[in-house]
Amino acid sequence: MRPLIPLLVLSAAILFSCNSNYTAGKQRGYAHIDFPEKKYQVFDQPGYPYTFEYPVYASVVKDSTFFEDKAGDWWVNIEIPRFGGRIYISYKDIHSRDNMDTLVNDAFKMAYKQHADVSTGISTSMLKTPNNAEGIYFNLAGNTATANQFFLTDSVKHFLRGALYFDATPNADSLGIVNDFLKKDMLHLINTLHWR
Repeated sequence: MRPLIPLLVLSAAILFSCNSNYTAGKQRGYAHIDFPEKKYQVFDQPGYPYTFEYPVYASVVKDSTFFEDKAGDWWVNIEIPRFGGRIYISYKDIHSRDNMDTLVNDAFKMAYKQHADVSTGISTSMLKTPNNAEGIYFNLAGNTATANQFFLTDSVKHFLRGALYFDATPNADSLGIVNDFLKKDMLHLINTLHWR
């Protein structure tokens, strides 16, 4: 009976010492994002062959990449620091029908070939803007580096391509809401594009 008493005392101490309330583990989720109001400003720089509207919470920066031809002079990045995003805008003059076909094929390659391994689906939409630019909008599903790309052209002189990227590891779940928000800004840019 004597060895049983210390065991009973120990058991009682354990039972009565647990007086804190049980709390469940913290649920996983993503941070709440406060989006700014949609307002736009005009990009209209001298010498550029195009103008468009872009968000007031973004800035346009000349692309600093080295280019061998003059086309690089008209390449810009729309920086969106609040979301760690950037819309790359590239522009090329069309010199001939073959040149036009090459530019269109390159745009499709950039959407399909570069993302085929990670994309769970790619949908395309035909674009025709109020200012008579035409093109394709690419919506890429899955953990791709870019979920939104497009190109616009007048089929004679101008060819402009845009792609939205983030300074983050691709994750369709966590970037989805921001992608949707910035997609509206890309569509606004597309619909306000004017050629010069």
